[in-house]
Amino acid sequence: MLKGKRVALVVQRYGEEVNGGAEMLARWLAERLANMVETRVITTCAVDYLTWDNVYPPGESELNGVRVLRFAVDAPRHPDFARRTVALFEEKRTLFDELQWMKDQGPYSTDLLDYIHDARDLFDLFIFVTYLYPPTFFGLPLVADKAILVPNAHDEPYLRLPIMRPLFHMPQLIVYNTETEQALVNEVMHNRYVPQIVTGVGINVPDNVSAARFRQKFGIDGSFVVYVGRVDSAKNVPELLDHFARFRDETDHDTRLVLIGKSSLEMPVRPDIIPLGFVSEEDKFDAIRAADVLVMPSLYESLSLVAMEAWLMGVPTLVNGQCEVLKSQTRRSNGGLYYYSYDEFAAALQRLLDDAPLRAQLGRQGRAFVAANYSWEVVMAKYRAILETLMPRPREGHG
Repeated sequence: MLKGKRVALVVQRYGEEVNGGAEMLARWLAERLANMVETRVITTCAVDYLTWDNVYPPGESELNGVRVLRFAVDAPRHPDFARRTVALFEEKRTLFDELQWMKDQGPYSTDLLDYIHDARDLFDLFIFVTYLYPPTFFGLPLVADKAILVPNAHDEPYLRLPIMRPLFHMPQLIVYNTETEQALVNEVMHNRYVPQIVTGVGINVPDNVSAARFRQKFGIDGSFVVYVGRVDSAKNVPELLDHFARFRDETDHDTRLVLIGKSSLEMPVRPDIIPLGFVSEEDKFDAIRAADVLVMPSLYESLSLVAMEAWLMGVPTLVNGQCEVLKSQTRRSNGGLYYYSYDEFAAALQRLLDDAPLRAQLGRQGRAFVAANYSWEVVMAKYRAILETLMPRPREGHG
């Protein structure tokens, strides 16, 4: 039924070097959609979301069997963008100010948007991944009657900007990662009448994960907790660094914090805080398997892929309870603990480090939760139904 159909997936960044949960979701989804329909990714040449510098060459390439079409970003992000963002929320603003902020945020690519406009009739559907960036914000309205939105929405101030509201009323379908995300968007956007579905995402964990390999490669022995993701203020990592340093200074626990991911922060010089930077997927999975606990301090998430990867490997989590999605995932899975303050962080971390049977039990419960709710077989069955509904078989003529 899907033979001969063509789908475009639009996302702000795309590639194995890209460090970001939404972008990873887009890559996993594109690689599986390619087994159903002809799939092409439309994206920019950027790798780093802080600068949007053009790194990849423009033009067409192929990655893991998926055709990728890249367009140059018009200009890098302005170095004064952080101050402009603060001013946007603290000063009187107009819709024109918000629109200019969206364009300044980037990645804005005139060539990419022109291509979407011109290629409207080349594709049966356009899937836009992540609501927050110009490729979706300016691109989706160009093909709204053929558009699916995968918003990856967080409970963050940007979601409540007035310019965002129309975007959530335009597409033919909105696909959410969790029920919590759906409820948030419905509450903010009043768009319950728009067709929508919660598909979840599938979780990938290799068969050959090795804690010993990680310890040997990086020379890390003994107890440690791990953070995986962007090491920056947007993920609330500075608070994690402060909490952990205080925990070590006030307790006798000989544990360390290992951070995996590209960093935009000046890291404290301490032997118990070990930033490894961006590592391979193999190293990432090995690190999680070797850790006692995975810690997630983020305030804004639509779905934590890395938390579910940890659970699938039997590793418990410690998450920030101020993020409703992380707290909801933790409560539904019984795969970890959550905290609101430093005192709760310290008490929960001490309990987890002191109680190996508890860690094992939480890990088993997390694994069962992910296996039951986030298998790719289940997720892609939903996507197949979506495609067959929105791209129906042409009517046969009667003579």
